[in-house]
Parts: sequence; structure tokens; C-alpha cells
Amino acid sequence: MITLYHSPRTRSTRIYWLLEELGIPYDIKQVAFVPPVPPGKPFAQGTPAGKFPTIEDGDLVLFESGAILEYLIERYGKGQLAPAPGTPLRGPFLQWVHFAEATAFPPLGNIAWHTFKGDIESVADAVADYRRWEEAALDVLERTLAGKDYLLGSQFSGADIMMGYTVECAKWFGILGDQYPNLMAYAKRVEARPAFRKAFS
Repeated sequence: MITLYHSPRTRSTRIYWLLEELGIPYDIKQVAFVPPVPPGKPFAQGTPAGKFPTIEDGDLVLFESGAILEYLIERYGKGQLAPAPGTPLRGPFLQWVHFAEATAFPPLGNIAWHTFKGDIESVADAVADYRRWEEAALDVLERTLAGKDYLLGSQFSGADIMMGYTVECAKWFGILGDQYPNLMAYAKRVEARPAFRKAFS
């Protein structure tokens, strides 16, 4: 059975959500989040890999939410939540899986870092830059979602799990609002999914 080391509101929520969508057996080990700021250090979370998310699947220990998502879909998805390799939508699927974490999330991570450090007011110029970078990523998504229910069209996929978490974080920080009508409608669609509601509860 797959074991997920999970702390609420961290990226492990993506994998909790994914496991619920796949409907496969899993075990959750709740672990308290340790803010990675002095005197703490990176990779100091109470998981086998020192970070969230981490899964165990037999002898395999795997971290990084995008890698875990691709692995679980490939091994256990039975054709769900991802276009098959070699099909036209496979490239866009991979693009959005990685855009969610590599491009759209880093500005939010920087804001979270300074929030944990308690110095967000003293770095206001940098935070304003992070917000502009995040807005630029949200602009890309707003255009992409015009006339679409999900990133790949009418079909929900693992890319929406990766992006849905990032979009929720943008809402938490007050960056995503009614100025992005397509994204706000998208957020409501993903938030209505039972698996989302369980993972974010």
C-alpha cells in the first residue's frame, strides 16, 4: 500500500487529492510542518526524504509532487488522468504539470518564505516583484482557460491537480481574484470535486 507523508496546506495536498481521484488504497501519515527558516534548515521535515510530499510504495521512497504525480498515474492510473504517451495532448499535459510548480508556484513560495521569516514588510519591494511575476503566470492561465473547463479542454487531468493547488495558493495570498474570471471559474470547478474537498479539509 502507498503511504503518503502529509501536512495540510503543503504540496502533499496535491498527492492526497490525486490518490482520492485514482481511488486506490493508501495510508496517510500526518506529520507536523516545520517552517524551513532559521534555526531550522531545508530537508528537516519529519518524512523519509525530509520534505513534503514524500511517498513510500514498497521499497521505493519518492519525493517531488510532480514526479510522484507522474509515477502514480503511470503505475496505478489505468488510463485515468493523463493522455497516453504519443497522443496529441501528452505534450500539453506535461507542460502544465511542470508549469504549475516550476513557473507559477515559485513567486508564491518566495512570499510564503518571507511570511514565515516575519520580514515581509522589510522586503516589500521584493514581494511586489513576486506578486508581479505571479500575476504574469496567472495571465497565461487566464488566456489558456478561455472557453475551456480544464487545462486540456473538457477533461480533468493530473495537470489540473498540480495547477489547482497552485491556484489555491494564489487565492490564499490574495493575488487571484475577480480580475481573472476564467481562472476563478476554473477554481470553482476543481474545488467542487469530492477528492479536492477531502484533501483540503
